[in-house]
Amino acid sequence: MRPAARRALFGAVLAFVYAPILVVVVYSFNDSRFALAWQGFTLRWYRSLLASAEFRTALENTLVISLSATLLATALGTLLAVGIHFLRFPGRRALQALLYLPVVMPDIVMAVGLLALYVATHLTLGRVSVILAHVSFQISFVALVVGGRLQGFPVSLVEAARDLGAGPLAVLRRIVLPVIRPGIAAGAVVAATLSVDDFLITYFTAGAGASTLPIRIYAMVKRGVTPDVNALATLLLVFTIGVSLLALRGVGRPNRTGETA
Repeated sequence: MRPAARRALFGAVLAFVYAPILVVVVYSFNDSRFALAWQGFTLRWYRSLLASAEFRTALENTLVISLSATLLATALGTLLAVGIHFLRFPGRRALQALLYLPVVMPDIVMAVGLLALYVATHLTLGRVSVILAHVSFQISFVALVVGGRLQGFPVSLVEAARDLGAGPLAVLRRIVLPVIRPGIAAGAVVAATLSVDDFLITYFTAGAGASTLPIRIYAMVKRGVTPDVNALATLLLVFTIGVSLLALRGVGRPNRTGETA
């Protein structure tokens, strides 16, 4: 294939992937109430969102659920990755394989399963149920990211610390965690992004008053794709991109050993 043809193909693929996103962003500033009838630039849809009680409630729920679930999943996922990497126990390889199950499992299967579990245990649907649901799939992503970081872990540091009399907790706190901190940060960002963007599992496990931004967008789309829907989708997109850029910046920094995180 000639260079010009390769460039054209590459440009076509990029246009196919990013054109819908660009349309959403551009028409979020449309002064017309009809989504595809451009009548000029305006910020009124963003102002109306900020003045909306439903939007503020959805935003609060999203931030509380995402932050709580991410903190819990990051702690548990990190400990799980460290335990699998350093400990040897029966069923270790099976547990490693099970980490991929929430990653490859269809969301609808996990959503229905969680809802059935909540009904069986009489757990009231609300913020707590959504947080637990998010943690259930976030742990695997955090453990896999941190586990990837541990693959290049200098085992000699642990051996030297043990020779000097350091206990397991001291080794974990002073040696392991500082070295794998970039992996922990990356896993936390991945978990937070998944939590903010999740719709299906949240929709099945959220009760009254626990709607998040994706659920709010779904409710608004039922009335048609209007500029306020585009504005809300754009805000969600900006948040996701911002979190991802912070992750790339943090992970790309060199650590104390001089290696790129």
